[in-house]
Amino acid sequence: MEIPTMATTTFTFRVGDELKSQFANAAKAHDRSGAQLLRDFMREYVRRQGEMAAHEARHRQRTQTGIESVDRGEAVSSEEVKGDGAA
Repeated sequence: MEIPTMATTTFTFRVGDELKSQFANAAKAHDRSGAQLLRDFMREYVRRQGEMAAHEARHRQRTQTGIESVDRGEAVSSEEVKGDGAA
């Protein structure tokens, strides 16, 4: 099985000297480079954002389904729900 090669690009940003040094030392203490940790962070951030977007889309769909159910007159009143709970 052939492993696809990943196109790369340089990502440049500014950070204070002290933070850069602390980050590099923390990365080195875990046998990682700062670049490796930043790539990991970026992947995790993108993954979490995708999960959040999917969750929000599911929530919007459930809300819309509920609204459409009410519009069709299929809603159950709170009194009916309370009555069913007491029975």
